[in-house]
Amino acid sequence: MEPYKLPIQTATTEFTEKKSRFISDISPVSSEEEALAFLNSIREKYREVSHNVYAYRLKCSNICRYSDAGEPSGTAGMPLLEVFTRQDIYDFCCVATRYFGGILLGSGGLIRAYAKCGSLALEASGVGLMREITVCTTTLPYSLYDNVKRMLNTCGVDIVLEDFGVDVMLKLSLASEGVVELERNLTELSAGRARITVEGTRMGVWSNY
Repeated sequence: MEPYKLPIQTATTEFTEKKSRFISDISPVSSEEEALAFLNSIREKYREVSHNVYAYRLKCSNICRYSDAGEPSGTAGMPLLEVFTRQDIYDFCCVATRYFGGILLGSGGLIRAYAKCGSLALEASGVGLMREITVCTTTLPYSLYDNVKRMLNTCGVDIVLEDFGVDVMLKLSLASEGVVELERNLTELSAGRARITVEGTRMGVWSNY
């Protein structure tokens, strides 16, 4: 599967526009069942509100759905969704809840408000990249530990585990396309004394991209 962008974590944001209160909730999801479960949980949380506008988009199943939830057609669900499609974001469910403040916003005002809901939610969640990740290990003498650790930090490699025995064993996680460069850098830095052993690969969310 090609890498793709998605939100990192569940988040909630809020703002007020002409006395109307807008709350946006976002969550990463991996299936339509998860999207609907999140949507229903927000509906239950704000069950006294008539406008729980939503949008969700899934990569694997190629599903994309949205709803104006009682707002004038085209003023809510689509503007919310477009925030994510413009940035090519998948695997999310975003719900924008509106408490009406008594002042009509008009079509343009609603479009801007619901787009803002999406933008604030995505900013609060953060964006990661779903991609193939390689887990590997390396063993090195203590004399190289500080220099190797600095190199790993500058290369965007995550240190999953450190084991201090006769030598230092590091378990590492990184984007698969960076393994060759990491092995080259590590070999040069250690004069061949440290080597990479690949344990396996998996799909996962990578924030250092």
